Amino acid sequence: MSELYQMYIGELSSVCYRYIPIDDDAKDVLQNSFVKIFTSIATLEYRGEESLKAWMKKVVANEALTFLRNKKKLQFIEQDTIADEAMADEEAPDTERITPDELHQLISELPDGYRTVVNLYVFENYSHRQIAELLGIKEGTSASQLHYAKQWLTRRIKELIIEKG
Repeated sequence: MSELYQMYIGELSSVCYRYIPIDDDAKDVLQNSFVKIFTSIATLEYRGEESLKAWMKKVVANEALTFLRNKKKLQFIEQDTIADEAMADEEAPDTERITPDELHQLISELPDGYRTVVNLYVFENYSHRQIAELLGIKEGTSASQLHYAKQWLTRRIKELIIEKG
């Protein structure tokens, strides 16, 4: 168990902190995740290291979602479509001018609903239909959360680039 923990703590911490940026909360979720991993690993049909890693990441993501739901931290703007004529799509910023740590920090600053959908869609490769089912929201709400998160991130990345000069 100690060896498994040492091998994957860094990667699984990254998954956890993507969903839960508050240090104490993330540590609690990570601890619960490892308890679940250790108690359930015997039932896992081992298909190689990549499948083990994917399964553990899924455990951590699911524990983070459970935590957010239980804490009532997930708030979504209910919308059926993302069509919003008042908001024009902005040109994508040059993300090569910011560091991965800076990008991670910006993602952690997203409102919980935006951040959760970004994580599930971008990092976990879930479809909007899967996200909607998982979070108990409409498919269009998932799409709109992603849309608004991208706009928010675009704006913040541009501001950060300007600040850096």
